[in-house]
Amino acid sequence: MAGLDAVSDPSKVCIKGMDFPDLENWAQSHGFRSGQALMLWKLLYGNNIWANSPDELKGLNKDFKKMVSENVAFKSLSLKSIFTASDGTRKILFTLQDGSVIETVVIPCSGGRTTLCVSSQVGCAMNCQFCYTGRMGLKRHLTAAEIVDQAVFAQRLLSSELGSITNVVFMGMGEPLHNVDNVIKAASIMVDKQGLQFSPRKVTVSTSGLVPQLKRFLRESTCAIAVSLNATTDEVRNWIMPVNRKYNLALLLGTLREELRLKHKYKVLFEYVMLDGVNDSLEDAERLVELVRGIPCKINLIKFNPHQGSMFRPSPEERMIEFRNALAAGGCVVLLRFSKGDDQMAACGQLGRPAEHQVPLLRVPSQFRAAMEREQVSPSSPFPVDF
Repeated sequence: MAGLDAVSDPSKVCIKGMDFPDLENWAQSHGFRSGQALMLWKLLYGNNIWANSPDELKGLNKDFKKMVSENVAFKSLSLKSIFTASDGTRKILFTLQDGSVIETVVIPCSGGRTTLCVSSQVGCAMNCQFCYTGRMGLKRHLTAAEIVDQAVFAQRLLSSELGSITNVVFMGMGEPLHNVDNVIKAASIMVDKQGLQFSPRKVTVSTSGLVPQLKRFLRESTCAIAVSLNATTDEVRNWIMPVNRKYNLALLLGTLREELRLKHKYKVLFEYVMLDGVNDSLEDAERLVELVRGIPCKINLIKFNPHQGSMFRPSPEERMIEFRNALAAGGCVVLLRFSKGDDQMAACGQLGRPAEHQVPLLRVPSQFRAAMEREQVSPSSPFPVDF
């Protein structure tokens, strides 16, 4: 399915990077009323139209439609490929105007729920040791339009087959809060009641723990937040998530306690990728119960998804269940999340394509070297990659 849509003329205005007040001001600057801007907004995002060309602008004022046709770029990205995993998960590859490629994942779930996982950057600067995207380093931030367009294209491409997308997670390529301006704007378009119409409770932005941006997000956005915790001591987290060296566990969790006092009926989702012999002991479970005490939260225990060159292994399922039971006994609300899409490198932590020169891995602490030196088999990419 590669190359079905050409990227629009970059010299034109990309209106999908505008929230509605911006679009309204833009229309008025060209001599048109705000009502025309609202009609255009609904054609772009509402009523299951998701207009992607002037031909799809039905019902607009003739002069306004002509002005829009002459001045607007409808697409900030183009479809490159779609891969389908055995469980029905779709991985969509998009080409950006500069030739970069990003990945977006659509995950059909039980009960009629379909989750869209969007990227916020090309690559990532955080260098989390268990994440394939982190091997790329950061290439650039995505614009708000490039983030929103992932949702628009996914709806256009797959809604007739999979049903409407019900949930959006900013858990694709990149650290969303490293690109906080564009992420907040894109999320606001997604939850606009005249726009893509997602419930703010169904749009979740994930972060590795950038504390200043986290404060800003919690104060400015109505969307949900997920925090990738993944360790119960600073020593381990400093290794597997280098961001902890700047914003340690005490600062991160203290910030959440402080900020969530100001938000009514709001819970943080803690994500915890379970790594065999690294962070999955019962002692870790006991520490985790104490770390999150007093924070309104849920905990997602995530199976680690192996990838090429990884030094980690997933915790055995039996240990994940024991860990889950220990958290539940400590009063935590906890869920197990197993892999979806991993046979097409579409699962959590598997997105992207590192170049020949990759960000170096960090030195393994001495107490974990034995666990890391076990014989491991890392899958190669199961699909053709040419970017």
